[in-house]
Amino acid sequence: MTRSLAFPSRADAGSRNQRLLAQLRWIAVGGQLAAILTVHYGFGVRLPLVPMLGTLAVLVALNLIALLRGWGRASNLQVFAALLVDVAALTVQLYLAGGSTNPFVTLYLLQVVIGAVLLSAWSSWTLVAITSAAFAGLAVAHRPLPLPAVLVSDLSPAFVVANWFNFTLAAILLVAFVTRMARNLRDRDAHLAAIRQRAAEEDHIVRMGLLASGAAHELGTPLASLSVALGDWRQEPAIAASPRLAAEIDEMREEIARCKKILGGVLFAAGEVTGEAPVRTSLHRFLEGVVADWGRAAPIPLTLQNRLDPDRPIVADRALAQALTNLFDNAVEAGAQAITLVAVMDGPILILAVRDDGRGFREDLLATVGQPYRTSKQSGGLGLFLATNVLRTLGGTLAAQNRAAGGAEVVLSLPIASLALEESE
Repeated sequence: MTRSLAFPSRADAGSRNQRLLAQLRWIAVGGQLAAILTVHYGFGVRLPLVPMLGTLAVLVALNLIALLRGWGRASNLQVFAALLVDVAALTVQLYLAGGSTNPFVTLYLLQVVIGAVLLSAWSSWTLVAITSAAFAGLAVAHRPLPLPAVLVSDLSPAFVVANWFNFTLAAILLVAFVTRMARNLRDRDAHLAAIRQRAAEEDHIVRMGLLASGAAHELGTPLASLSVALGDWRQEPAIAASPRLAAEIDEMREEIARCKKILGGVLFAAGEVTGEAPVRTSLHRFLEGVVADWGRAAPIPLTLQNRLDPDRPIVADRALAQALTNLFDNAVEAGAQAITLVAVMDGPILILAVRDDGRGFREDLLATVGQPYRTSKQSGGLGLFLATNVLRTLGGTLAAQNRAAGGAEVVLSLPIASLALEESE
């Protein structure tokens, strides 16, 4: 039994970030309260307790409101607003306790770092500008601290300016590098998500392969027995003397051969895309053969525009031919009245474009073309998925788009080296 892995959603991450911000606010409230009481009563420095404790009460009230409302997903603007409230509260406290001469002025950097991690780029840089302006403003306007003589120190204007410059520079560097690291982490997460998606698709192919291999094994034996029995019957004098019976035997043998061919297609659909009946041929003959085979029973015309010059010797197995056949079948299901296969070379890359005049792809499915079961009445599902798997195995890619003149175009790009033989001398 397989066990599915659960990955946290963006909403869960946003909720956890809200909780962390609330916890930081509780810590800030506790730390500021301890500092205010220690300075006021322990060092005998008279502080305006009413406005300072009132500011802490506002932060406590905001946290309680957030707790009652629950921790839902917060938008960038909501987080930005919450950080601005914290910056404003810290600014008020610093204004009442010495301004930029207060050593706790560097706590602005905490808000800057949190913003760099959680906010978008414009919000992070705006927070840097606001905290830098607040730092500069506190150097000009603040309530002086009535310190005892033993604690008084005289900071020169040059020192205050240098301190402000140091803070601003640190804030800019923090945002510049933290946002870059956060972007790298997001890119890594996106890459891991793509790898997980590919692993899931390949696991899907493996399971299909196991099912198809079992079915082929079970059906292959009776079909082989029937083929041998019919061959023996064909040699019987009574049947050989009757043209009608001989024709029926031949027809049954053809149907058995057709069943075997269908089983081969089932194995291909299960993901066995290489090493099946490789044939030494040329690129021209291979494409002409694919078009001719499909065209014998095709309900609509199929045209080959061969722009390959010169011809190249290749080893072609059934996988690539079946991938093209799937695309032709998809075009018919999409209501096409004509199909064109265009073959060109772009340097070392072979380009095979399948164009039709059908209904095309639904716009919401174009971004997920090639994923299993992403289908509608207007586009292929597993056919495109299996064709994508064939191209991936050969080192190529598949892309799809709707044509401006109507219909769809599916482009297969693969290195010719994955098919070509050594050039003959």
